This record gives sequence, structure tokens and C-alpha cells, in this order.
Amino acid sequence: MSALTNETKLRIEKTIKNLKANKMDAYYCENKTDACNLVKTLIKKGDVISSGGSVTLKQTGVYDIITSSDYNYLDRTAEGLTPEQVEEVYRKTFSADAYFASSNAITENGELYNVDGNSNRVAAILYGPASVILVCGYNKIVKNIDEAIDRVKKVAAPGNTIRLNIDAPCSKLGKCISADKEDAELCSGCKSDRRICCNYVVCAQQRHKDRIKVIIIGEEYGY
Repeated sequence: MSALTNETKLRIEKTIKNLKANKMDAYYCENKTDACNLVKTLIKKGDVISSGGSVTLKQTGVYDIITSSDYNYLDRTAEGLTPEQVEEVYRKTFSADAYFASSNAITENGELYNVDGNSNRVAAILYGPASVILVCGYNKIVKNIDEAIDRVKKVAAPGNTIRLNIDAPCSKLGKCISADKEDAELCSGCKSDRRICCNYVVCAQQRHKDRIKVIIIGEEYGY
């Protein structure tokens, strides 16, 4: 963690300790190269693998690994797929050996906070795949759930609507319309038909020890 401030190092250490206390495996990698090398030890050749949409996976090179010929990647974005075939990929994902994604936020208390629209990502994180591997830059770490909620409204949601070219208010305002409102509640937001904030999920202590694995990288990635 040499490039990080002492405060950031302590936050990462605390977060990893509490993720493990919540029965999730957690790792620290100094950079994306180390993270990619770690990923290769967490999966084996021939594994059936799927993933959620993630800027982090692509920025770090993890996406290139899991979509290589060494693994059986379930690709819902493959050219020519019909809507019915995409749905079939979603359902096959529940039987995958490993599922890769990132997390919208990770609290220092060892909780994961994720908000989805279609919700195939949060569904797979919660149930199905034998192993869930979440790759996250240290910028995803927040103090608590309140800060996690704030992060999604001000960073993750607008960033993703812009990335996906979704015509929702946050893509124009740069934040959720409920951000900074004193009376805003967890699910407060727009009424857009293309709203991406539909299901709000907190992962705390797990029943299945180490099924969820969190890789925290000492660099900033994703939204």
C-alpha cells in the first residue's frame, strides 16, 4: 500500500478485517496486475463463468481473463442473441462456477451495498453461482451504509446512466434528483421508465462462508 496515505491504508485494513468477520473472503492487491494474478488462482480452467456489467472488470483486465478460451464464459452480450437467449444466459448464470462483478460500495463495517435496475447482478451475488468474486478499487470504500447510499446517488448511478446512454435525470444532473434533500429516503428518486435504481441490496454476515470474495485494489477503478 506504499502509494496510499496512512489513513487510506487503515481504512482498507479495517474493511478487509470486517469483511472476513462477515464470512466473506477479502484480499488486498496493490495494483491491477496483482489483482489479475490473484483472479487466476481463484478459478480453474474449464470453469463456467459469468459476470455483471462492470467498468472495473474491463479497466483492470479481469474481463479479458474470464472471457478467454481457458474458461466457458456465459456471454449475454454476444452478437445476434435474441432477448429470449439473453434471458437463458441470465438463468444459466445461477449454475455458474464463478460470477464476477464489482460493488457499488463497500463499508468499513464489512458490508456490500449494491443497487440495480435489471437486477441480474444482485440476484447472482445473493444466490446461485458457487463463487462470487467482486473486484473493486479502493475508491468504493465508504464509512457506513449512509455513505454508501450517498455514493450511489452521486457517483455510481449517474456514472452508469451516462455510460449506458440512459435518458434518466441523473445522467444530466450528475446526481440523483433526491441527492442532498433532507427528507430523501433510501429509494427516493426519479420516475423514469429507464431508472436503474430499482432494487437495493445490503450484504452483511453471510451464511455460506467465503462464497463471496472481495478483491480490493490500491488504485481507483469504476464508478
